[in-house]
Amino acid sequence: MRQFYNKALISFIGLLLISFFIGYVCASRTFLQLSLLPAEKSPLPWQIKSRTDTEQGGDSTVVIRDDKFSLNFDFLIASTVQYPFVTNSFTFIDRKSNPKEVDLSGFDSLSFSVKCSPANILTFAMVTFDEKITKPDDLVSYRSPTTYFSCNENWAQVELDLTRLETPQWWFDMYKMQLSDKAYKLDKVQSINFGSSWQSHMNQLSNVQIAGMRLAGYNWNYTYWGAASLLVIWLFYIIWIFKLYTRSLIGELQDKLQRDRPLVAYQQLSLEPHRDKDKSAILRFMATEYANPELSLDGMVTSIGVSRTKINDILKTELGYTFITYLNKLRLTEAARLLADKEEANIAEIAYSVGYKNVSYFNKLFKEEYGCTPKTFKSLYEGKTQQSPPANNT
Repeated sequence: MRQFYNKALISFIGLLLISFFIGYVCASRTFLQLSLLPAEKSPLPWQIKSRTDTEQGGDSTVVIRDDKFSLNFDFLIASTVQYPFVTNSFTFIDRKSNPKEVDLSGFDSLSFSVKCSPANILTFAMVTFDEKITKPDDLVSYRSPTTYFSCNENWAQVELDLTRLETPQWWFDMYKMQLSDKAYKLDKVQSINFGSSWQSHMNQLSNVQIAGMRLAGYNWNYTYWGAASLLVIWLFYIIWIFKLYTRSLIGELQDKLQRDRPLVAYQQLSLEPHRDKDKSAILRFMATEYANPELSLDGMVTSIGVSRTKINDILKTELGYTFITYLNKLRLTEAARLLADKEEANIAEIAYSVGYKNVSYFNKLFKEEYGCTPKTFKSLYEGKTQQSPPANNT
């Protein structure tokens, strides 16, 4: 069985390493991370586009100081129109710098560090394509789920839940949509916007700095795939290791039977006569009487006229066993032979036939000797016989 245990250990360690690798890959794919700032770390190319209320005749202004390492901009909201605003959009682009829509449906949160001078309330929006309303050439027709966040002169960490944004009411009014139709998708996002809110300071120069912007989310499909793969792999491993164990156990039991059978005196005596009269008498007596359930060392002394001490000395010297150990060895070896050769015999009958009155005690001794119960031993041999090809008699 040592070869089996070596194979089992090596294969188990190998399978553990494979499992850790699959787990690592699935975990890295499940827990999604996508950096947008700094720009050089972003896998999605983008460019900043600023808009103000000058399109409606206002005088609000915005000046970008940095858009590489952070989004750093100054803005001033002028109260010259009814709805003054400024906004800076992370507009996604293709390789030719043309605007494009990207799939961010796998992400459910966006985090960043921010500070404002003076303290401010700002707007965040995801400009996303709406299948019912949006027209690609009309920016206003894009649905813009929105939320708000506060900032002050100290750096603070902000995390926004992208699944709980609210679409502005004016958009519902403009396109005659029901206010209850709040569902939106992030599979076609045109841009991510940061801008002023109606609570931003009027006619006062303000500064905003946003850094370390990152999207995060989950894709549980990789977890399900990984779990299913590991389940199949370990299931096949268990089946394989069980079959390997069965083959190894059968092989070891066969080897043990071959080693033990020469110890059965009645086989040994027919091939090799003993010169020592006492030794021959001891072995012959045990070979013929081992199946007697009443056999004992005292009875053997009376029957063959050899002292207890000499019996034990001869058995220990010649075979390495005491009387009881050798007697059990004879009985169990013969029981194993009967279990392997006689399909119709049951375990109780075999236990009685080799000298055991108690089947439970027989089962205990047999398991200690062969590493499995008589029932398992018998089933292993029956399975081996059924799997063996029929003999060719031609």
